[in-house]
Parts: sequence; structure tokens; C-alpha cells
Amino acid sequence: MKYLLFIFTVLISTVLLQAQKVESIHFNLYTDSLKKGQHNYINVDGKLTNGKWLPLTSAELNFSSSAGTFQGNDLILPGDFKDEKVKVIAELLSNPSIKKEIFIYIKKNEDPELKTLEEISKKPKKQ
Repeated sequence: MKYLLFIFTVLISTVLLQAQKVESIHFNLYTDSLKKGQHNYINVDGKLTNGKWLPLTSAELNFSSSAGTFQGNDLILPGDFKDEKVKVIAELLSNPSIKKEIFIYIKKNEDPELKTLEEISKKPKKQ
């Protein structure tokens, strides 16, 4: 009896989860610029018909861009990239009419050089 109740619960849960469809998608970027020569995660969230939000991956989205290549949700730009921005398009695989595009600028300043553990642990000498 418990086994049948478990199976029934799983089936009902599956039906309810599949009933929710993505009605729109939105970029939710972690940064305001892309770095050359690195993986840049492109975060896209889907708004479901029940109003809840769900993070989407390349399993649900088709990504394209004006430059670079995608590996999953990661946009990889070459280290010698010269343009100041990249156009990124995310399209819902289950409904290609739902898509968004965004222009993301390229980081211009180099990252500061990180200190070593020895440099961090040195205490300034008191005078």
C-alpha cells in the first residue's frame, strides 16, 4: 500500500512540475563586463507561469553571440578580442519565439595582480 501511495505521489508531482511552462526569460548577469580569455558565465532565469523563477542552462536554452564561443552557459572570448561589446542571444529551446538579447561590454582594465600568501601574512614593522 505504501509503495502504491509513493508511486501515485511521484506521478502527481511529475505532472504538476511539467504543467509549469516558461513564459519569459531574463538575463541576470553576475558582472557588468566580460573578461577576455576567460569563461564568462551567462546567467539566464526563466519566469514560470506560476510566477516563480527558475535558472536555465544550455539544456533549455540555445545561446549565440556576435563573438566568441559557448560551452554550456559559458561565453569564451579570445584573449586578443578588440571590440568593446558583445551581443548575446538566449533562445528557449522548447519555444524559440521566447528569446532575449543583450549587449555586454568588455572589461577594459586589467585585474590587479594578486598578492602571495607570504605577502599577505607579513606584518608591517612598527617604528
